[in-house]
Amino acid sequence: MPELPEVETIVNDLNQKIKGLIILKFWSDFPSAVKGATFKKFQAEMKNKKILCAERVGKNIFLRLSGGKSLHIHLRMTGHLLVKNQNAKFKNQNYFDDKVNQYIHHIWYLNKNKTLEFSDLRKFATIRSIDTKNMEKYLTEKKIGIDAMNDKFTIKKFNELLDKKPKMLIGIFLLDQGIISGIGNIYRSEILFSAGVLPERENETLTKDERKKIFLAIKKILKLAIKMRGTSDSDYRDSDGAPGHFQEMLKVYRRDKLLCLKKCGGKILRKKMAQRSVFYCERCQR
Repeated sequence: MPELPEVETIVNDLNQKIKGLIILKFWSDFPSAVKGATFKKFQAEMKNKKILCAERVGKNIFLRLSGGKSLHIHLRMTGHLLVKNQNAKFKNQNYFDDKVNQYIHHIWYLNKNKTLEFSDLRKFATIRSIDTKNMEKYLTEKKIGIDAMNDKFTIKKFNELLDKKPKMLIGIFLLDQGIISGIGNIYRSEILFSAGVLPERENETLTKDERKKIFLAIKKILKLAIKMRGTSDSDYRDSDGAPGHFQEMLKVYRRDKLLCLKKCGGKILRKKMAQRSVFYCERCQR
């Protein structure tokens, strides 16, 4: 599933490529992905709307539109957005031909001969039109916690959140989108490895220094992953259809049974936590 760095990459791309364009019409061969309204009503709401900007909260994409509407897109497991110019040769034309980019189920036709196309192999992604004025209420109802890269997410806020869940395992805590939004399975493992903390530690056992290390690792790892345009562990691609590059920087994720890159002599282990695999070093993390 695309996590914060992947979604941030897409949002940045959308602001560069389609901000200010007009939606002419919307097409889909899988209308059940549209939630909260009938498909015909959704199509009507999309028509002639201007794209004001793209925003991100956690793993969620919001396109603010004219007329007081916003479009909420959740990519889920295999979704990604592609921006195409129908009258031009693309710099990365070859990427659009990759099989992973061929599962187009939704298309927003824009002016200036552009399209915003939604490729989603497993068809788990969701699309919803909401009233922009109700955004804060909507985020609360959806139980979307504070964004991990939000300026309001400070060490003080992090400690407050940890204190509210003293018995929760830190490896589960970081995945809970209702507490902190944006961190998924890949970055959970990388963050805790960077901080030197085992995922099975209860929050109340973390020292002040360990809490600070985890907080700083969250900011550092996510910032670097954004710079590397995300992790293409599986289906994720950017708006050009191109893969990210953070997978080249991974220290523990999917490296189980391999030696630790810190040369501590330990091996990377893998275990199930919150129905997902978490990876850690048997020696470096305590």
